[in-house]
Amino acid sequence: MDLFSRTWNALRTAVAGLPDEDFARPSGCAGWLVQDLVCHLVIDAQDVLITLVTPVDSEPTRDAVTYWNVATEPPSGDDPLDALIVRLAAAYQEPELLKFHLDDVGSAAGRAAELADPDRRVGTQGQVLTAGDYLSAYVLEWTLHHLDLVAHLPHVAGPPAEGLARTREMLEKIAGAAFPASFSDEDALLVGTGRRVPTDGEKDELGELAARLPFVLG
Repeated sequence: MDLFSRTWNALRTAVAGLPDEDFARPSGCAGWLVQDLVCHLVIDAQDVLITLVTPVDSEPTRDAVTYWNVATEPPSGDDPLDALIVRLAAAYQEPELLKFHLDDVGSAAGRAAELADPDRRVGTQGQVLTAGDYLSAYVLEWTLHHLDLVAHLPHVAGPPAEGLARTREMLEKIAGAAFPASFSDEDALLVGTGRRVPTDGEKDELGELAARLPFVLG
């Protein structure tokens, strides 16, 4: 749960420091500008708040790793929610308003996470997890989206090293295989989730795993 706070705070701090012109630059999410990604983070923060106040009595059905649904094709952009986020982001008009909303809702989500009982069972998307597992799953969400944020913004600090390491560990559990030791955590995540196409040399190192890429998490 501490890692949730560290990765979330790092991501929010990176967004807060962006100059207005960066909001119109592309993000690492295909078809989304930085402003669209930040709008998505507002929705994510709302989801965290909703989930943490949705207790259930039944046994957990997922954990931090099995929480994720895995596809082999990246989003096409045709999903109605993806299209809605683009329209919502454009409606803010001023980046400062989007920053304010993320800070407002994001701070509340961060406080809720700090106050949560990690053993308490919560419900989301028809599944049951402990709050601790749910927040651990979001370490992956924050870390990947932090990479998306800085994909075309080399002047912005990336995600914390411990978040990258933990996210790589979760992705390797999802894949059921380890990425080559020569891959940095960042490269393993970018290649593994389809955010970057592996080089020929990387494909050779990946071996049979190369044919199973990407692991698109949703």
